[in-house]
Amino acid sequence: MKLRTLGVALAAMAALITLPLQRPAAAADLPLSQGKTATSSSDENGGTPAAYAVDGNAATRWSSAALDTQWLQVDLGASATITKVVLNWEVAYGSDYRIQTSPDGSNWTDIKTVTGGDGGTDTLDVSGQGRYVRMYGVHRGTQYGYSLWEFQVFGDGGTTPPATCDAANAAQGKTATASSTENAGTPASAAFDGNTGTRWSSAASDPQWVQVDLGAARDLCRIDLNWEAAYGRAFQIQASADGQSWTTLKTVTDGTGGTASYDVSGQGRYVRINGTTRGTVYGYSLWEVAVHTGSGGTPPVEGGGDLGPNVIVVDPSTPNLQAKFDQVFAQQESNQFGAGRYQFLMKPGTYNGINAQLGFYTSVSGLGLNPDDVHINGDITVDAGWFNGNATQNFWRSAENLSITPSNGTDRWAVAQAAPFRRIHVQGGLNLAPNGYGWASGGYIADSKIDGTVGPYSQQQWYTRDSSVGGWTNGVWNMTFTGVQGAPATNFDSGPYTTLDTTPVSREKPFLYLDGSAYKVFVPSKRTNARGVSWPNTAGTSIPLDQFYVVKPGATAATINAALAQGLNLLFTPGVYHLDQTIDVTRANTVVLGLGLATVVPDNGIDAMHVADVDGVRLAGFLIDAGRSNSGTLLQIGPSGASADHSANPTTMQDVFVRIGGAGPGLATNSVVVNSDDVVIDHTWLWRADHGEGVGWDTNRADYGLVVNGDDVLATGLFVEHFNKYDVLWNGENGRTIFFQNEKAYDVPNSAAITHDGIVGYAAYKVADSVAVHEAWGLGSYCNFTSDPSIVQAHGFQVPVKTGIKMHDILVISLGGKGQYAHVINNTGAPTTGTDTVPSKVTQFP
Repeated sequence: MKLRTLGVALAAMAALITLPLQRPAAAADLPLSQGKTATSSSDENGGTPAAYAVDGNAATRWSSAALDTQWLQVDLGASATITKVVLNWEVAYGSDYRIQTSPDGSNWTDIKTVTGGDGGTDTLDVSGQGRYVRMYGVHRGTQYGYSLWEFQVFGDGGTTPPATCDAANAAQGKTATASSTENAGTPASAAFDGNTGTRWSSAASDPQWVQVDLGAARDLCRIDLNWEAAYGRAFQIQASADGQSWTTLKTVTDGTGGTASYDVSGQGRYVRINGTTRGTVYGYSLWEVAVHTGSGGTPPVEGGGDLGPNVIVVDPSTPNLQAKFDQVFAQQESNQFGAGRYQFLMKPGTYNGINAQLGFYTSVSGLGLNPDDVHINGDITVDAGWFNGNATQNFWRSAENLSITPSNGTDRWAVAQAAPFRRIHVQGGLNLAPNGYGWASGGYIADSKIDGTVGPYSQQQWYTRDSSVGGWTNGVWNMTFTGVQGAPATNFDSGPYTTLDTTPVSREKPFLYLDGSAYKVFVPSKRTNARGVSWPNTAGTSIPLDQFYVVKPGATAATINAALAQGLNLLFTPGVYHLDQTIDVTRANTVVLGLGLATVVPDNGIDAMHVADVDGVRLAGFLIDAGRSNSGTLLQIGPSGASADHSANPTTMQDVFVRIGGAGPGLATNSVVVNSDDVVIDHTWLWRADHGEGVGWDTNRADYGLVVNGDDVLATGLFVEHFNKYDVLWNGENGRTIFFQNEKAYDVPNSAAITHDGIVGYAAYKVADSVAVHEAWGLGSYCNFTSDPSIVQAHGFQVPVKTGIKMHDILVISLGGKGQYAHVINNTGAPTTGTDTVPSKVTQFP
């Protein structure tokens, strides 16, 4: 892992400096901003999220990356007249900043400009109107970022407090947990069962707590406590969006037991009674806790519900089932850049005589817990008749979690990039080439069992992980296997194969399934040194659908972020979603899962998604399509400077694809930036379009595909193509890549446009000179300089020459002589020549 000593020391110094400072008491009137949804340009780490600046707790804070032009904004819920803003700065303050308002979170008006600020507490009288209020930092006052204990907005309007307090107990019968229980007869659930004859009691020690999950965020207005004789003298009533970060709504220091009611104001999904001092020698004991919520105010985002209009759920008795598949295929077969998105979900059972042909943006998945729960006597077919037998553009489709007995003994899956084949049992063979054996450029298989032989035939490259095959017939250039039973042995010096016995770290993609009649999402556990499929009996956990916000066409980014702030996960149903705010994933273990290649498009130059530096986020199954205004980074995992250790529970990015151009002009400086440590990138295609609409050297400019700044990041199945500069730039330590496929940008106008530091061409895969340890296997880069075939790129790969840098089985290829490579890696490896697409290889470097 990276050295973190300096960061720890600086944090400790900052803590010592701030401890003696006396922060002023909060204003008597409640800020409009308190407890509302807050977002930011960046977070220093998972412990300093934007929400902490508006939680009413002067001991928690938001802090940004150590950069200028950072911002923090709060959504008041409705338009308000703003009269005062109070900023309680931590040591890291803003010297120059602006206070801005906006009606929509996109168009901003300055209502106050501060220059020469000196930190402490800034109380600013202002006059403005808006739903959103922002601190826009221009210049920092220290070497650190911007950091606010509290950001308070005062005025009239916004989301008003609940009009009435509901008499019903919102906590009754809900899931409860506790720090301890005195014995099995006094569980946490007994305090929320509506029965005053049962109780929760804790161990006889301080502190202790009991909490309840309301199931969704609610406006909280009153808490009733019915103490047994063992009561709490001092305790807090607290609320939380995620069950981890808590806001204190009421502090009691002179409790006397019995029954008591406390008026509170705040919002949360979780409510906790946090006892700090017992009133007796026994533990804490509550007959009942009642939670009352407001009937006014902004209603919470509800979890669960139907799966929307473009999810087609079928069972073996569904009438005209073949016609349903045929109808979608007829629409989607050649609809490469259209807006149609479809997901077939097949209930457990046996389906006879079905041929499910899959076109663009079409996915088919079984709803069993294991692949063999859904069985097709027939086929799932991808072919290339629409493109005259050429399968090199069969992108954006998928099959998952089912079994097939092919009608003629062999199933056809002739795909290119972004077409995962996961968790499939083929009771027969698998043909990866189109009818007629035209060109194909794929592909990816994981957690699958093919009883017969896999025939790649014309496939240029392929990656297979944690699977088993009955045989593998051939390969063209780069066939890589990890953890695959039955895989061919490595022969890269004379053939196409690179084979590793196991996969160092893997975790299968989350998937939707039916538990009886209830939808759930299964989240598989991490595996180390895996070999073969994970099923049956895949280790993992199930999450009920009511813990997901089911995102349907027409949903707004504000609602999506509100759902995340409540503690809900996201399930994107098939559709195209335009965003006017960055989606902010701040809670550990959040699942963001897409169906039917659900597509998000950031508008007005915002980033599409930010993930905090937290454990175990799962991103899976969606496409990010760049908007017409330049985005800085389409997907950012971890803020700049992230350094937390996530090795036990890494964030995973699986079947997450990025597209710049093709469906129209698109612009982004970076496609994906990984700042967090230990992230696992398991199958991605990051593509700056070489065909379609809005394509040109500057029309769909995107400098970098993948930038890795975090340490111990692993990529398995990395496809990155056509970026204006480095396709992959790896700055983190201890990085590993298993399989890489690349094409350099076709539309380079001339050598001068890509000459830098005396080098012609940006490497497809560059490891920064500062890196000491890095290792990669099975990498290929191809050039096709159609705008200027005379270009000779210096090399496909560039790495520092150090003992800790090890590159295995790498190649470069000139496609038909449209440009050439002078070397494979650095100044090593024979040049490509001629028009015969013969690879130039290096099996080991250095």
